[in-house]
Amino acid sequence: MAKNKPEHLLVIRLSAMGDVAMTVPVLVALSKQYPTLKITLLTRKFFSPMFATLPNVSVYEADVKGRHKGVFGLWKLYKELRKLKIDAVADLHNVLRSKVLKKYFRYGGFPVVQIDKGRAEKKALTSSKSKVFKPLKSTHQRYVDVFQKLGFPIDLSQNMVLAKADLSDEIIKITGSDSKKWIGIAPFAAFKGKTYPLELMEEVIATLNKTNAYKIFLFGGGPIQEKQLEVFSNQFENCLNMVGRLSFDKELILISNLDAMLSMDSGNAHLGAMFGIPVITIWGVTHPYAGFFPFAQNMDNALCADREKFPLIPTSIYGNKMPENYKMAMHTIQPEQVVQKIEQVLNADKNSD
Repeated sequence: MAKNKPEHLLVIRLSAMGDVAMTVPVLVALSKQYPTLKITLLTRKFFSPMFATLPNVSVYEADVKGRHKGVFGLWKLYKELRKLKIDAVADLHNVLRSKVLKKYFRYGGFPVVQIDKGRAEKKALTSSKSKVFKPLKSTHQRYVDVFQKLGFPIDLSQNMVLAKADLSDEIIKITGSDSKKWIGIAPFAAFKGKTYPLELMEEVIATLNKTNAYKIFLFGGGPIQEKQLEVFSNQFENCLNMVGRLSFDKELILISNLDAMLSMDSGNAHLGAMFGIPVITIWGVTHPYAGFFPFAQNMDNALCADREKFPLIPTSIYGNKMPENYKMAMHTIQPEQVVQKIEQVLNADKNSD
């Protein structure tokens, strides 16, 4: 089998929601362009709904905190995966866990290709002393490169996005039905360095709410974010706090029906891009040049902190490193700019109709 083209690929992509969501357009393209190829995606069970509509993609749960924990747990996982008659492995993660699995598969005689994350280039991009400020290869293209090496070149030139899904009665009972434009707002990120200050986001929401032309859906997770978003929901009549109100699969259906999504450099930006809806992104100490820009989105819709005032941006790839004097970087993005961009995107969409 090793001499022939693989018929069943194992694709490894664990970790954060945004990284997993970025695999979606690539796997859409792979499954469309190679319809007889069987694809098993190793990821968290929670992420399964992202891939539910892809006919030749199935999700295998990586229970890395339970039965697949540690070296022996990964050996158990390897033996489970072998039973699926995998032919080759595409590691889109390249971390310790996937490296251990890679060794097991290579020992078993399976071809394995691992993603090149471009760590040296990213280090240069975020350097404070010898910064090389230039756009790096996108993460989507890095994923594509892996499949190319396994014998599956992919064409991403056509927007490989998921179809808009029909709203169920359960969802409509929460959202209501009206003629307003639907805007999703995801105001949080994993790190403060890429989270738009809440007082500024409140101004954005207040301005949008005042027009009475939009219905605003607030996305987040966890009790702290839920509490903050509930404040906004109670304060503004056109706002709905969606935290904990829908299961993840139904939340994706709602996202597919939005007219636009406003997000930080975070997972929700990629969830919106999965469905090809316009995504406006806000960037603090991170930057689109690092390769995590949402799939097939307009770069004009990226609102970035002022690099003339804060020239070390990006200070990190993930937003976890922020110099003390860069805490005000996001304040250079004015709420009026954000509102103007949202309305520009929605009007463009209206004109195209």
